Amino acid sequence: MKLNQLRYICEVARRGLNVSAAAEALYTSQPGVSKQIRMLEDELGVQIFARSGKHLSHVTPAGEEILQVATRVLEEVRNISSIAQEHVDESRGSLSIATTHTQARHALPPVVNAFRPRYPNVSLHMHQGTPMQIAEMAARGTVDFAIATEAIELFEDLVMMPCYAWNRSIIVPEGHPLCDEDPLTLEAVSRYPLVTYVFGFTGRSKLDQAFATKDLEPDVVFTATDSEVIKTYVGLGLGVGIMASMAFNPERDKGLVALDASALFEPSVTNIGFRRGTYLRSYMYDFIETFAPHLTREVVDQAIAARSKEDRDALLAELMPHLGAR
Repeated sequence: MKLNQLRYICEVARRGLNVSAAAEALYTSQPGVSKQIRMLEDELGVQIFARSGKHLSHVTPAGEEILQVATRVLEEVRNISSIAQEHVDESRGSLSIATTHTQARHALPPVVNAFRPRYPNVSLHMHQGTPMQIAEMAARGTVDFAIATEAIELFEDLVMMPCYAWNRSIIVPEGHPLCDEDPLTLEAVSRYPLVTYVFGFTGRSKLDQAFATKDLEPDVVFTATDSEVIKTYVGLGLGVGIMASMAFNPERDKGLVALDASALFEPSVTNIGFRRGTYLRSYMYDFIETFAPHLTREVVDQAIAARSKEDRDALLAELMPHLGAR
């Protein structure tokens, strides 16, 4: 049994049993992957993948169990490499982050700007996606950290920790009638077509909950994953925008006005997480603390040690009062 064989079966499973896609991701040939899988199955005496003609049709029951163990083995191999690198040079390595556009564009730049001078030999890699894509990348070990707001239930296999709370603004062109609403209400906002985030993205669920609580049906005419796109279409007069307040810059966003909507919606919480069992290098702890100062190395280690739901809930209750706002 070889480590490469374990890598091959795990990648084939991740790629929906597409051997060609797995071979491309692994920078090898499709026949080579197929041959190594066959050799592993022959050695083990069981089929990992059932076949229909020349194609893989599904994972066998034995294959499901083997894949679970193989995934853990490959994770431990990565940890061994990380431990060795930490002792050779604790300031050199790489850090990959999966997050949404809003976090990458508005929350992370000052963090990266502070982190880079301390660790010039750590290469940073940013991957943007939906909450589901972010969860999948982190669960597969494709990235080191996941930073997300929505759909935290997707991240059950990760150690997730709250970083900061944020809320929304109503974005309108200068001179819009909503500028004269005092106080601003959801009823007033609901009179206009809305431009906002795609459902399941960047706190959208809090927005929908707020309207549902008031028995209002918002007329969402345009959705996007990018706050810059939302502002563009508000400027074109398509509707009233609702987006994260941190994404509005009065100097850059000329011709638009941001109306504070924190009284209309519950705040959302952005979390950072990593796969349970991941070996965190020193610079990884530092990155987390730079992003969220209350998440010290001691607190992160407590989160790792919190195995039961009761322990996790107790730690969460302890952390929530310390969250900053953005």
